[in-house]
Amino acid sequence: MLKKEILEKVLEIALSTGGDFAEIFEEKKYKNGISMLNGIVENVNSGVVRGIGLRIYHGFESVYAYTNDLTEENLVEFAKKLSMAVEGNPVQKQVTLEEVVYENQHPVKIYPKEYPMDKKVELLKRANDAAKAYDEHISKVMASLIDEEQHVAIANSDGKYIQDTRIHTRMAVNAIASDGDLLETGTCSPGASKGMEFYEEAIPEETGKEAARIAMAMLYADDCPSGTMPVIMDNGFGGVIFHEACGHSLEASAVSKGQSVFSGKLNQKIASDCVTAIDDGTIPNAWSSSNIDDEGNFQKRRVLIENGILKSYLVDTLNGKRMGMESTSSSRRESYKYETTSRMTNTFIAPGKDTLEDMIKKTSYGLYAKRMGGGSVDPSTGDFNFAVNEGYLIVDGKITKPVKGATLIGNGADVLMKIDMVGSDLLRAQGMCGASSGSIPTDVGQPPLRVQDMIVGGKEGGSANE
Repeated sequence: MLKKEILEKVLEIALSTGGDFAEIFEEKKYKNGISMLNGIVENVNSGVVRGIGLRIYHGFESVYAYTNDLTEENLVEFAKKLSMAVEGNPVQKQVTLEEVVYENQHPVKIYPKEYPMDKKVELLKRANDAAKAYDEHISKVMASLIDEEQHVAIANSDGKYIQDTRIHTRMAVNAIASDGDLLETGTCSPGASKGMEFYEEAIPEETGKEAARIAMAMLYADDCPSGTMPVIMDNGFGGVIFHEACGHSLEASAVSKGQSVFSGKLNQKIASDCVTAIDDGTIPNAWSSSNIDDEGNFQKRRVLIENGILKSYLVDTLNGKRMGMESTSSSRRESYKYETTSRMTNTFIAPGKDTLEDMIKKTSYGLYAKRMGGGSVDPSTGDFNFAVNEGYLIVDGKITKPVKGATLIGNGADVLMKIDMVGSDLLRAQGMCGASSGSIPTDVGQPPLRVQDMIVGGKEGGSANE
């Protein structure tokens, strides 16, 4: 990484035209990816990303730029050019960086870049073979494995200098089931902030089998009827509903501008009493954990909603200034090419006291959404729609036939108030989240839970009462 003397010089130049605060985000990232189709390797990609981003505050505003030319001569000129965007009272401030030393909370046993490529291919082959062997109708299997080793250093004009190393690895399997006329896909994609030891617990064969199971479960499913009905969302990736429909609306990037349905609602009731929601960036080796956020603040466990009461937003430093609030260590970015802002980490609804069995028994007619898919949301209103990748109809308190084509339509604030049962079996799942500061690993989760009624989009002309 760059020498402190160079970083200090760049920060001093950045402040020379009257900026209030300057910050450097330095990154060096090793990236690897392998993709396989039906057991044959199609692509192998490896590379190194390196550069810095420089940000200057002036009041409640900021300017940001980045470069991958890390010569001292370029960095000096780079800082001079960016500082010209700030019109303040010229000052000469001396910056002396002091490194913050701490104990790594997310140790890695086997670093991915030291793991032989042929062994990575073998992991994918095991997943592929398990998926293909699951059923004769599995016609195609696409498998991929990615790993990243990211080294970051944050230096700012207050004298802070702190470093972190983040390791990520993830396997994804897409299995396609076909009988010649019908075609369905199942996906399973576990990941963690771990090294290659992760595949001792996330067994490749189990990943392949689960993708194939989902594809086969949906192959002969009936079209889902449409209407308003109770919806039971299973644990794990069911948490994507809270992440998208509610979590983004709690990020200071929206709240500070009054563009969130939850702006100005701290300490008010926004959910049913059985809902407690948490964003925790400290969970050891979880997919979205780290030692520090991307402004160099130590990660935290943040209780967002407690027994239905809004307790906290997700706050980065700049939006915190605008809101008169301290940072909650919630600042994240994809890389040095993005200005950081408030983002989620490992976000989940905490366990309750109910069971999935009781939820089903107490539902006379409804939808059991076992696996959620992608969707979209408007943070300013909380309106959303999400696909259900694996769903089942509930009739007379029993799970009956599988149904496909279901879409959940609703409003985040409304859904939070309509959750009436929360299970005890918490499970988290991994995904990627895209926003203004890029695409980042995010971990979502929940126990099984029931929403009293939701709009379910399905087959046109179907009925929720049939």
